[in-house]
Amino acid sequence: MPPGAGPFKGGFPAAPRGKSPAPRARGRGFPSAFRPPRPCHVMLPRQPARGGGRRAVARGGAAAGGGPWRGRSGAREASSLATAVAPGPRVSSMASAPTSKYNSHSLENESIKRTSRDGVNWDLSEAVPRLPGETRITDKEVIYICPFNGPIKGRVYITNYRLYLRSLETDSALILDVPLGVISRIEKMGGATSRGENSYGLDITCKDMRNLRFALKQEGHSRRDMFEILTRYAFPLAHSLPIFAFLNEEKFNVDGWTVYNPVEEYRRQGLPNHHWRITFINKCYELCDTYPALLVVPYRASDDDLRRVATFRSRNRIPFSGSDFPDHLACPWNVLSWIHPENKTVIVRCSQPLVGMSGKRNKDDEKYLDVIRETNRQISKLTIYDARPNVNAVANKATGGGYESDDAYHNAELFFLDIHNIHVMRESLKKVKDIVYPNVEESHWLSSLESTHWLEHIKLVLTGAIQVADRVSSGKSSVLVHCSDGWDRTAQLTSLAMLMLDSFYRSIEGFEILVQKEWISFGHKFASRIGHGDKNHADADRSPIFLQFIDCVWQMSKQFPTAFEFNERFLITILDHLYSCRFGTFLYNCESAREKQKVTERTVSLWSLINSNKDKFKNPFYTKEINRVLYPVASMRHLELWVNYYIRWNPRIKQQQPNPVEQRYVELLALRDEYIQRLEELQLASSAKLPDPSTSPAGPSQMMPHVRTHF
Repeated sequence: MPPGAGPFKGGFPAAPRGKSPAPRARGRGFPSAFRPPRPCHVMLPRQPARGGGRRAVARGGAAAGGGPWRGRSGAREASSLATAVAPGPRVSSMASAPTSKYNSHSLENESIKRTSRDGVNWDLSEAVPRLPGETRITDKEVIYICPFNGPIKGRVYITNYRLYLRSLETDSALILDVPLGVISRIEKMGGATSRGENSYGLDITCKDMRNLRFALKQEGHSRRDMFEILTRYAFPLAHSLPIFAFLNEEKFNVDGWTVYNPVEEYRRQGLPNHHWRITFINKCYELCDTYPALLVVPYRASDDDLRRVATFRSRNRIPFSGSDFPDHLACPWNVLSWIHPENKTVIVRCSQPLVGMSGKRNKDDEKYLDVIRETNRQISKLTIYDARPNVNAVANKATGGGYESDDAYHNAELFFLDIHNIHVMRESLKKVKDIVYPNVEESHWLSSLESTHWLEHIKLVLTGAIQVADRVSSGKSSVLVHCSDGWDRTAQLTSLAMLMLDSFYRSIEGFEILVQKEWISFGHKFASRIGHGDKNHADADRSPIFLQFIDCVWQMSKQFPTAFEFNERFLITILDHLYSCRFGTFLYNCESAREKQKVTERTVSLWSLINSNKDKFKNPFYTKEINRVLYPVASMRHLELWVNYYIRWNPRIKQQQPNPVEQRYVELLALRDEYIQRLEELQLASSAKLPDPSTSPAGPSQMMPHVRTHF
């Protein structure tokens, strides 16, 4: 490629002599930020279908839903070319409201002191923004080794919440704003006798796809205090300190902890009914400490039945529909997650049966699954989706686990979904980071991306969720989903299937409820998978399971741009605060642990921040539709790397700016609202001048249906 042809200044490095560039991977293109712009075909949102009847089905891709492929050749929709820009990447929007320059990791300077909508106090005299409850610990002059622009002299400020760097160079306006919760590892770089410029300092690895390196003076062990302070506040649990969420004093006009009420959510689904009942058998978390206190189980299953079934499922995670539970005891029961409003088939979740090498059986467990099947008399078999590869499920027998055999479960059919475990996903994400940070080489991009297997894992998760959704939507059978312990791949599959089936979960509030219910309440091990406040960066329990789920949601939103009320910024904000420890939403492994620590009383919810300023997170193209099932296309040709998240820290990659059509659409919507308001004012003024009601014009409510808008 000639110099200047690529998105980086000066072009990309050529392939080494004697070696040809890696072959182009079939069926996978460059991320949208790497591709040149092409003509854009825009379809304005369709109006919701009127009337009831059969549930509408939308398929992604070139079919319905406005997927990213158009025409016979399946050419990609237009996307902006990545060009070289100055430092300071922005969060872009897949379909966002007019963008604000503030995000949780990029704070702008202000000439006067004020409090932003996010509760951040700005004061240039202090040189660092602070949240209520945030205290400044120290500051130090350093050299920031920028991987894109070289060494930059600046001053770093450390608080009990963030590391904040402000450039001291007149020709650079660089600002780094990194919540300490994002830090995974802090290492000392070089020693007292190290030679070479900027060879002595600190190397910081972050959980959000970036690394930071600071050089300090070698005299007098100048890095010691900075290393100790960072280690102390980035890993508070190792130093008997509270996580910042317990110190945060932010106030919002909305209480995010009230978003999810399990009883109300089950009532929305039409539960309880004559087939399903609500039980409080786990109200003290004694039966299963990783399940919620409130569960939905078959009406015919007594509490004693549940206790017997619990002993035959890993971590006592039985199959049922649930709502608030803890983590160290995974629960064996099958609990209900969702019920179809029309055909009454259900999605239930649990953990693997404890079959072992001897092939143990449990009559109570077998009977319980049959009771679940019989809640819908129109189906003859219960479908069991085991998220694991077949070989892994067989191997789990050696450790006492296993799967449901045909001999024991006569009225069930079992399918394996071949989704790999947490260790494979962790290594896959590491490979993604290796190819996107700090540099991206175009000449080997396709083969490098393929070697990470990240998109392949995304495909398998989406494919599994599609199978679950299709089984339930078609009314063919109810579905039981499990993996090993039922808190990782199981949560991915049930929540994505529910997102495809139920349009309520595609609203902002509905998605918050979905996350609270299927992930937080049902005991996804956030503390273990993310490592909040924990210095053990090499912990084998760390894994990007929730990130993978959000990536799948983003892939769906690309294929169905009008189906989701929230935008890309909403998803990125959730991921940013998954790590930040600013809010209590994702702390701890299970509901019982959160209740013990009084998280809802002592911390602020992330949903408080989002719901206090929803306009920032709304998709202007959103068209509310009832009973529309989404079937995304999980083909590798339709999946792409999420550039605006994984490569957002590279300032040489120009982030996708708001689509001009999208911006114009927002402007037209605002203009429409303005005209409608003027019309109402004129009608009211006219009514006031004409005292006789019989001769006065109709009121605004009468005339509004006649106002036509074509945008």
